[in-house]
Amino acid sequence: MSRPDVPVEPAEPVEPIIPAEPDPAVKVPLAAEDWLAVIVLAVLALITFTNVLVRYFTDQSFAWTEEISIFLLIVLTMAGGSAAFVRNHHIRIEAVADGGTPARRRALALLANSVVLLFFILLTVLSVRLVMDEYIYEETSPAIGVPTWWYSIWLPILAAAIVLRTAGTLRRLWRSPAR
Repeated sequence: MSRPDVPVEPAEPVEPIIPAEPDPAVKVPLAAEDWLAVIVLAVLALITFTNVLVRYFTDQSFAWTEEISIFLLIVLTMAGGSAAFVRNHHIRIEAVADGGTPARRRALALLANSVVLLFFILLTVLSVRLVMDEYIYEETSPAIGVPTWWYSIWLPILAAAIVLRTAGTLRRLWRSPAR
């Protein structure tokens, strides 16, 4: 609570939690994932807010919002994950990953990115099989009644995008000297 007779000095700027770093040199700009995440988050917020208003005023909700929200959350997660892997902002134990000699840090980065690459290759292959099964057996969503592969098709596409981004990161790590 401020008092009118006491002058208030402007606050010092707060340092960001993660310092700003330039994006690595990539062939496909990271703005693709950034904008996808922004648009998906905006649509997700709009759908959720609309559903809250409808539920408040009518005591009913739109049945389709949960299905669309789950789909959008998957797209948001994959787009954010793709950008995080390239920018090296993924979850890791920094005391282990950033400690030790430059050669050790490089070896751990190569190992970690190789494991990520293998995981997302496996996810791509298995999610393609999932989409094929949903298409062949003509599964439909419970609320809207549309084919479920319309939602699922984006999982292998975005997992493959992460595979390509991680492969690019591995290539840059492999070519760079240990620092």
